[in-house]
Amino acid sequence: MHLSKTNPYSAACPGRPLIDLIGAKWTILVVGCLTRGALRYHELAGQLDGVTPKALTQTLRQLERNGLVRRTVHPVVPPHVEYELTPTGHTLREPLEALLGWTDDNIEVCLAAQRGYDSEG
Repeated sequence: MHLSKTNPYSAACPGRPLIDLIGAKWTILVVGCLTRGALRYHELAGQLDGVTPKALTQTLRQLERNGLVRRTVHPVVPPHVEYELTPTGHTLREPLEALLGWTDDNIEVCLAAQRGYDSEG
């Protein structure tokens, strides 16, 4: 287990907002899409079934603000904007793949647990 330089269990931890961002609903999926290369907004939205324009825009802005995504505006008409992972953003690839692998390995067990829990209700 990685030992943190700060205490993420403390509300005062400066890393807490970053943990919140990485664990947010759309962050993992956006980062996953961008690991394959730069995408335009509509291309990204097309790969994320169910994302609203507001949620995608907020997620991209937060990822950009934290140095995980780079937004490039190409000077053409109409404007051409691309999003891509920064070198720091690319460091999320390995943990993301591990999380997705864990999900694949455990989905049936978790679904069975949900059915059991729901039937007891």
